[in-house]
Amino acid sequence: MIKGINRTIIEVTDTGNIYYERALLVLKPEYTDVNRSLLEKEAKKMLFSMSAPSAIKKRHAIAYWTIRLGCASAVGAFLTFIFMNLL
Repeated sequence: MIKGINRTIIEVTDTGNIYYERALLVLKPEYTDVNRSLLEKEAKKMLFSMSAPSAIKKRHAIAYWTIRLGCASAVGAFLTFIFMNLL
């Protein structure tokens, strides 16, 4: 909690992002006089460009590396099989 400091906050309830329901954005003091519709438009654009939370990214990364290492192991086993049969 910040005491004694006034901040301008924009609440965006329609984020356009599948992961986030609403967002609270704190404006810099020099931009408090800017047109509110412009600020909301920029806030929605920023929120739309946000990616998935890190837990979801981590889950996809684990799956990616599991598949990648599995394919590398299969190629290594195949090459070993071919090499052993040629000798």
